Amino acid sequence: MKAIRIHQFGDTDNLQLEEVAQPQLAAGEVLVRNQACGVNPIDWKTCSGGGAAPFIGDLPFIPGWEFAGVVEAVADDVSDFTPGDAVFGMIRFPDRAGCYAEYIAAPANEISKRPDSLDAVTAGGLCTASLTAWQALFDKGNLQAGQRVLVLGAAGGVGHLAVQIAKHAGAEVLGTASSRNHEFLRELGADQLFDYQSTDITTVINDVDLIIDCVGGDTGINALPCLKQDGVLVTLPSVTKDLVIAAGEKLGLEVLPIRAEANATQLAEIAALYDQDKLKLSLAESFPLENVAEAFQLSAGGHVRGKLVLTI
Repeated sequence: MKAIRIHQFGDTDNLQLEEVAQPQLAAGEVLVRNQACGVNPIDWKTCSGGGAAPFIGDLPFIPGWEFAGVVEAVADDVSDFTPGDAVFGMIRFPDRAGCYAEYIAAPANEISKRPDSLDAVTAGGLCTASLTAWQALFDKGNLQAGQRVLVLGAAGGVGHLAVQIAKHAGAEVLGTASSRNHEFLRELGADQLFDYQSTDITTVINDVDLIIDCVGGDTGINALPCLKQDGVLVTLPSVTKDLVIAAGEKLGLEVLPIRAEANATQLAEIAALYDQDKLKLSLAESFPLENVAEAFQLSAGGHVRGKLVLTI
């Protein structure tokens, strides 16, 4: 099968399309013929030697943790899936998962069936961002109906999904984004929007119950005064989490980091929301697998609205 591999950490020149052996099934796994896989910042960060690099072991390495495809075969002990099932998932994170490939051996307990309404390209970009948003809002933030939520970087991959999921949960949703993305976010349900380039949000926002910080660093730190004293800020970028946590501690505010985890039950709920037309994924652009370097460069630029996906 064809797969993207790196043999050393570094820039996008190290991404190679190669012929590799098809994975063999172990107990509890299904073999998936891959159709699409999402591109996330953790992918290019890991390939450059950061991100999840400490978890993946020896090189070579096939990047990618999320996918959508069709089940080709199942291990003898798997009864929840059969060949022909359309599935999607985020698997094994932060250990190696090998999703930038034509075939994937996926743990059956980490994936979900997808409804007919959820096509492979959309599903391939939905898993990681939606699970991150869901877990930040509910598992870390304990979001309740009627609370006020501020999403920093609301137009990004995680941000625009957090806006929709929070709104569906009955929250009042505020967001920061460049003005060109405000109409897009209003259509997704955002109640109030602020241009981070021209507005000091601490002068216009206060008493927020929960902040979902998709940007990190100074952006997360500067937003802390917007919180209620008993509120929570969940910061996503791992590279700046310690700085944001420390700033919160100085103000007596709770800041929590997050690492998205595989969760088939949550994925099934997310798929149901999509099927009911209560959740939409903004697909920024899709690329054939061999054009992964272009996708990495676009993602690293930091101004993508929605998700990037590789098609296979």
